[in-house]
Amino acid sequence: MTDQIRPTPRTRVRRGHERAVFDRDAVHAILDAAALCHIAWLLDGAPALTPTLHWRVGDRVYWHGSSASRTLRRSKGAEICLNATILDGYVLARSAFHHSVNYRSVTVFGVPQIVEGTQAKTEALRAMMDHLVPGRWEKLRDINDKELKATTVMWLPLDEVSAKVRAGGPIDDEEDYALDIWAGTVPVAPAFAAPVDDARLKPGLAVPAHVRDRFKAAQS
Repeated sequence: MTDQIRPTPRTRVRRGHERAVFDRDAVHAILDAAALCHIAWLLDGAPALTPTLHWRVGDRVYWHGSSASRTLRRSKGAEICLNATILDGYVLARSAFHHSVNYRSVTVFGVPQIVEGTQAKTEALRAMMDHLVPGRWEKLRDINDKELKATTVMWLPLDEVSAKVRAGGPIDDEEDYALDIWAGTVPVAPAFAAPVDDARLKPGLAVPAHVRDRFKAAQS
């Protein structure tokens, strides 16, 4: 039996409820696959939306930013909403009304927590690198105290969370299926080009295996 997340009034999907997903493994998989998230905050009573890199460790979703950021400094104790979405395809129907997109989306509510302490912050940032490019952390110079001090790492528990997924082809009005109009889906898949050397790269340094292996599947 899969681990199901209990819906709350904020995470219960009311429109398109058939697309709601509360399976914990599915929620984790979407967060792991998404490249970026957006975080909604209230700053001085006005809404603010921040795009940022995120990563997951167990039942927590993390992100980081500058310690000088007013958004991060004022977020302590504030309720926020985090959303990560993956576009999987365009859905072209026989009417404009039924056009749509296929997507996977996760929404999390809660009060963000700050990662405190040098060791905990370092471990969290290492997890970020392992999410981006596994094996890269070991190839880098050690992070220093100045960099740690300049970085704030925050997290939300994956307690008040839900996913929403649309997959499949267009859903037209029954009488429209007889029309001479093409309908179908146009899949969207991530694609990476070959790595480009930094302009100031020392001569003789080739693209390392951990970078090549991380992105080669998407280039083929």
